[in-house]
Amino acid sequence: MGETTIGLLTGLLFGLGLCLSGMADPSVVLGFLDLAGDWNPALLFVMAGGVSVTFIGYRIVLGRKQPLWSKSFQLPTASAVDVPLISGAAIFGIGWGLAGYCPGPALVSLASGRPQVLVFVVAMLAGMIFVRWMRARPRDTIANRAAKSEA
Repeated sequence: MGETTIGLLTGLLFGLGLCLSGMADPSVVLGFLDLAGDWNPALLFVMAGGVSVTFIGYRIVLGRKQPLWSKSFQLPTASAVDVPLISGAAIFGIGWGLAGYCPGPALVSLASGRPQVLVFVVAMLAGMIFVRWMRARPRDTIANRAAKSEA
């Protein structure tokens, strides 16, 4: 089976899980974040289930020499806690708290046809494009300007 087919099947399974658990409904997420009001612990149980399965799954899968449908494992190597990580996490959290969506459930919820979801996904994609554009630009820092003036 090709990597693209596996990716599509995995995405379908993920989307189905989001729908069955209620995580595609922003009111469930917002209810979890409303600690002072009508708190809904459903997201906590979904997270606990996901972390448990991932914990066990990683131990089983990483015990293999290579993945079933790829030549090698592609694991993250970055470990720095830096400004891009912290600012990205903050922006993600603010968006999640305001709208009740994170990227996965937002894409799944596009099927609902609700205009709010479309606006969220368009804004999310615009933010992703903007960050890529900003990272691709040459950095004109004070050190760079000083080096240019000395040359």
